[in-house]
Amino acid sequence: MKKITCLIVSCLLSATYAFAQVAPAPSPAASVSQVVGTTKISVDYSRPMLRGREIFGKLIPFDKVYRTGANASTKFETSGDITIQGKTLKAGKYAIMSIPNATNWTVIFSKDLNVTEQSYSQSSDVLRVTAPNQTVPTVESFTIDFSDVKDDAATLNISWEKTKVSLAIGVDNVTAMETALVQKNNDAAGAFQQAAEYMLNKGMDLSKALTLVDKSLTLRENFRNNWIKAQILDKLGKPSEALGFALKAQTLGDGDGVYPFFKDSIEKGITDLKAKIPTEAPSVTTPVKKKKKA
Repeated sequence: MKKITCLIVSCLLSATYAFAQVAPAPSPAASVSQVVGTTKISVDYSRPMLRGREIFGKLIPFDKVYRTGANASTKFETSGDITIQGKTLKAGKYAIMSIPNATNWTVIFSKDLNVTEQSYSQSSDVLRVTAPNQTVPTVESFTIDFSDVKDDAATLNISWEKTKVSLAIGVDNVTAMETALVQKNNDAAGAFQQAAEYMLNKGMDLSKALTLVDKSLTLRENFRNNWIKAQILDKLGKPSEALGFALKAQTLGDGDGVYPFFKDSIEKGITDLKAKIPTEAPSVTTPVKKKKKA
């Protein structure tokens, strides 16, 4: 009997879920995105309707946290660092909350992506900014959009009923380009490093492996590619050169979270390389005999 009851409940839940997928939502989902310079900014939110109701100060009380939309929290994502109202917001994904007021709004970017009015905690705030209210012709559906788009700036607008709040967004394109170049260099360095390590482990063309690891070192130096070069040079019969790169790998590894997995191998490698390097025999100087005085 218990199994039959569970089956019935499961069927009812499935039917409800299926219905939810095909029935129009009271507050339909929406998304808007805009590229500013080289930075993509996206907002996913739900759009409640006005339907003749009084919204701000009535349905949505002033001076209390509001989810800035309906249903799940409104999500804001930026591919690069930006400024909002002159304050920095790092690249990432956030939930937008707000505190409406008769004269201005506080707009909050929270790291809690599942935040609601009930669960909101200021400790999860990443950024808070304020912006004045503007009175506009009636907006039936809650709307978030971008305007005044330039190559380094844009305006993010939140509009509903007769209220509009606008946030100034700024993008530092020089920094964004530099960051993109660093990332591309890091990606390329990792690819060259991986290829060199593969050839080393397989005992393939070591001269080619050396060329590849040198390209990796040029783009981004780390303990891994220094250690790979040390091993290649050792196999090429150059322990003195190899030791220098092994010692550098040891130095660069300090503070790297991955280094402990390689620490023992690198320390043993340094000991083995030192043993392969012949120590210079001390020079023997024949003492000059002093002539006896007559």
